[in-house]
Amino acid sequence: MPSLKDLKIRINSTKNTQKITSAMKMVSAAKLRRAQEQAEAARPYAERMEKVLGSLAASMAGKDNAPALLAGRGSDAVHLLVVMTSDRGLCGAFNSSITRQARKMARDLKAAGKQVKILCVGRKGRDQLKREFPQDIIGTIEDVAKPRLTFEAAAKIAVRIRDMFEAAEFDVCTIIYNKFKSAIAQIVTPQQLIPFALASANENAPTENAGVASTLYEYEPDEASILADLLPRNLSMQVYRALLENSASEQGARMTAMDNATRNAGDMINKLTINYNRTRQANITKELIEIISGAEAV
Repeated sequence: MPSLKDLKIRINSTKNTQKITSAMKMVSAAKLRRAQEQAEAARPYAERMEKVLGSLAASMAGKDNAPALLAGRGSDAVHLLVVMTSDRGLCGAFNSSITRQARKMARDLKAAGKQVKILCVGRKGRDQLKREFPQDIIGTIEDVAKPRLTFEAAAKIAVRIRDMFEAAEFDVCTIIYNKFKSAIAQIVTPQQLIPFALASANENAPTENAGVASTLYEYEPDEASILADLLPRNLSMQVYRALLENSASEQGARMTAMDNATRNAGDMINKLTINYNRTRQANITKELIEIISGAEAV
């Protein structure tokens, strides 16, 4: 049985931990509100851009002058997985859910005879994936959101991906991130960036005009010129959107994890306090019995 001193030390230590987790919960709650507003504000623009590109890409499908970012290289032998995680921990299953999906995709691709390359955005993804795929990780991008998350930071990541594609270092690029749903729920989302996926664009298109004949558009200049300009911009936008969704999901997961930790610390303090009081009462009773027994003996 631990002594009263040991119990007192554990109670004080748990109280200090509770103060830290409570403070982290409040900080994450404040950051979550801003991150959620940014993520929700970016969704309509990103989805509309995908819809416009989907319409353009459908008219260019199969043509010889289609941009490489749309048509691809005619091969899918080498896959690049861009795994977006956080640089810090203490956010529950946020990072592990993303790396679990990345592991599954990497294993499935390797089982199909494909070569896999992994670009980690965030230290936690690298730390978890390097145990199983040390030779496949080609780089790590850290501290993207410091001092704050900007479109320029996302554009740099998109330029790096595009340069690798133009250098024929991969054929297909897929980004893996957590889409924000609520503070307690995030959805692991793999999204193909290169070549541009027509299926995902069609899925994002609204169905309110289903059954109505599609509108015919005339483009100035031609579709190929518009796509050559919009596809790189869309790549940057989708990376930025993923970073925003990830940021909101991270803060929501951290707030929930710290709330659970604070409540668990409170339960532990209550149990330790009860144990401390019982032990203290037992020691007092024992001393009283010894005093009474000694007095009777005299």
